[in-house]
Amino acid sequence: MLKTQEFTLNMGPQHPATHGVFRLLLHLDGETVVKAEPIMGYLHRGIEKLAESRTYTQVIPYTDRLDYLAAMLNNLGYVQTVEKLMGIEVPERAEYVRVIVSEMSRLASHCLATGAYALDLGAFTGFMFPFREREKLMDMFEMICGSRMTFNYMRIGGVADDLPEEFYPAIKKFLKEFPACVDEYDGLITGNEIFQARTKGVSVLSSKKAIQYGMSGPVLRASGINYDLRKKRPYGVYDKFDFEVPVGENGDCFDRYNCRVLEMRQSHRIIEQALERLQELPEEEPLNAKVPKVIKPPKGEVYHEIEGAKGVLGYNVISDGTVNPYRVHVRRPSFINLSLIDEMCRGWKVADVVAIIGSLDIVLGEVDC
Repeated sequence: MLKTQEFTLNMGPQHPATHGVFRLLLHLDGETVVKAEPIMGYLHRGIEKLAESRTYTQVIPYTDRLDYLAAMLNNLGYVQTVEKLMGIEVPERAEYVRVIVSEMSRLASHCLATGAYALDLGAFTGFMFPFREREKLMDMFEMICGSRMTFNYMRIGGVADDLPEEFYPAIKKFLKEFPACVDEYDGLITGNEIFQARTKGVSVLSSKKAIQYGMSGPVLRASGINYDLRKKRPYGVYDKFDFEVPVGENGDCFDRYNCRVLEMRQSHRIIEQALERLQELPEEEPLNAKVPKVIKPPKGEVYHEIEGAKGVLGYNVISDGTVNPYRVHVRRPSFINLSLIDEMCRGWKVADVVAIIGSLDIVLGEVDC
């Protein structure tokens, strides 16, 4: 009989497959994972505490630094929370602009998730193709607000500026070409037999367990739960769009990946509809509500959540009646989706751990805050 001894292996905090400065302490029996301890905090910047010494408007750029791969959605969640606290009604034109840039942000995030996941599993070509479309989206964001990653575009009551003229031909060209691009991802990655062998049946997450641990976004929907805030509790003007919510069957790594690919097709549909309705509105319609120059919400507390790229993104804001928020807390989907990493990795090989982490699509700016 061979005597085996448990071996401890540090995966991270500087490992390409952990998608940032995230450390996973693996306890191994040979190559089999016995236990996986997530160790976070290497990117903690104290954003929630910083918000207490900033005005409500000054907090907006800090939200960009949470999920910096889908920053428009972070902006949206925060400003809608403050608007809810103050009872501000946003003009319809601004609502459609917000939807367009938010869904573009979701597309950019999912393109990165798709490409990076292919690279995690050794497919370099599969990494390059989605980044081609992501680069076009970044160019359009630069047209809109001058930045490619941290946008600071949303404002309490509306948006910073109107969409520029050169944006419209660029987005129309992109929307025309994008469905064929997703077909390419399906042919190159989704249908690849090696990719399927590495992901199908790996780390199955039951619907019951996903609900118990508060999972959300594609991770939850891959386990068969049809829950998307844009449908279940529509915010802004999302109730005016026709789109579907992709749902998985098995809750494995493949379904978590595939849900994001299918969601890209739905975001494409939403942008098309929003763009059409935006162009039907009169140009003289305002982009911002009438908001006081000095934003000082009444005393109170409000919680608001939206469907972020990684899952349910929530903001809890407490006002003490001054120009600075008394407390800002963020429900970060990446942080919560990581809560099950130990159970998801147990019994699988070290190589499978890479596939499991990639299927969760975490971003460390959001995990550590």
